[in-house]
Amino acid sequence: MAASKLFNSIELLFINIFVVTIIFCVAYKPQSVIASINSYKEIAMSTKQIFSTNFEVFGKVQGVFFRKHTEKQAKLFGLRGWCMNTSQGTVRGQMEGELDKVNEMKNWLETKGSPKSRIDKAVFSETKEIPDYTFKAFTIKR
Repeated sequence: MAASKLFNSIELLFINIFVVTIIFCVAYKPQSVIASINSYKEIAMSTKQIFSTNFEVFGKVQGVFFRKHTEKQAKLFGLRGWCMNTSQGTVRGQMEGELDKVNEMKNWLETKGSPKSRIDKAVFSETKEIPDYTFKAFTIKR
């Protein structure tokens, strides 16, 4: 019981020191606080799992701004990759990002698309975890 109280007191002391340090830094060195926050964000982003899948969408998906809407939606989900028209009249692509966002995009490709498109089916490769991003953004290939 005494050890638990001691631990709580030490924990509280560290929290107080941390708060005072932040207040001091904000008052006297705001750039260092911003740099620390940015570093924390980079570390947090680097620990997230990244997944990748290829896709092909069939139906009326060319001449209806399907690629443009796909690019916009992928960017809203924070995904990276590409899409392009094929000579078979489909749209093919690859996307990578957090698993929940990849799955949301899969659903969007299967059910929504662009306003004037008609989606007959969407086919996806196995979604696999990858060690790092392959692309810097989501783009339309020509």
